[in-house]
Amino acid sequence: MSETQHPMTPHQLPPYFASADGSDGLFTLMVFFVLILILLLGIAYFTLHALPERMAHKGNSAQLQLISILAMLALFTHNNLFWIIALVLAAFRPPDLVSPLNSMAQSLQNLVNRER
Repeated sequence: MSETQHPMTPHQLPPYFASADGSDGLFTLMVFFVLILILLLGIAYFTLHALPERMAHKGNSAQLQLISILAMLALFTHNNLFWIIALVLAAFRPPDLVSPLNSMAQSLQNLVNRER
């Protein structure tokens, strides 16, 4: 092969053109860009997916377990309804219905013990 260029070839080629040795700088740059973009999107997805669990760490353990199970179901089944339910459960605390009942039971027990 001859090292000379064809007379019709422009002498100043843009840098994004593939060179004669087969290397393509723009393709290499785009491969790295796409790989980094996929990595960042995966990190953002899993960070967003863990949002209900991070919110539920302030609550009780039964609620945290339920939210964790719903988040895992949403991750493996790709059913967004599970994730939305987990997010709603993490955002709103369920009302405490047991403490007033325990207080009333304790008060009644004190009344019964006082009368004896």
